[in-house]
Amino acid sequence: MTVRVSIVVPVYNEERTIVEILKKVAAQKVDGIDFEVVVVNDGSKDATAARLRERPDLYATFVDRPQNGGKGAAVKDGLAAATGEYVLFQDADLEYDPADYPKLMAPVLEHQADIVMGSRFVAPQCTRVFYFWHKVGNGLITFTFNIFNNTTFTDIYSCYLLYRRSLVDPTRLATAGWEQQAEILSKAVRAGRVFYEVPISYHGRTYGEGKKIKAHHAIAVLATIVRERLFGA
Repeated sequence: MTVRVSIVVPVYNEERTIVEILKKVAAQKVDGIDFEVVVVNDGSKDATAARLRERPDLYATFVDRPQNGGKGAAVKDGLAAATGEYVLFQDADLEYDPADYPKLMAPVLEHQADIVMGSRFVAPQCTRVFYFWHKVGNGLITFTFNIFNNTTFTDIYSCYLLYRRSLVDPTRLATAGWEQQAEILSKAVRAGRVFYEVPISYHGRTYGEGKKIKAHHAIAVLATIVRERLFGA
């Protein structure tokens, strides 16, 4: 039986990389997996929307938001449009390589995993050296998540979060910022049973190259982890 996976690609002002990343996604073929690509343009002010309209062959669904609402708002729209049994997030830049998709799909095909997290810290083949304080912050976030959820993840803020779509109702997501991934993962872990991690490569950008997440976002992420564990439903 073929498993359908919806690849949700939120994008904001990525005219230089959006077509290239979608070509990389389109090149991935995994036996037993049917990929559905859902692209959400979050009110980009550059030529991102135009680039996407020129290449309708690279996606199944295109959601064009008239105004920028932030990554979380774009993700909600993407989840609303997704039809797959599983959801996988793909950033629109080139930090994460779709060539890792076969590794992410293996636990689904072989072990019926509910969640598969791609980790930059579990013996990846190739990882670009990036900001020290980002790694410290990621470690703190992951450590806190594991304490509150009795799990052993090593990298909960990797882009590559793959989960069974039925585990999380997107209409009940309360967050719309960078902390939203912590909310989604918390709900998926609470509702799911079988969790895996696989090593992925990472080619992180500098702020000069367009990186958007900042250190202060960790505060909202930590608050979301605690709130979901104590009051989540």
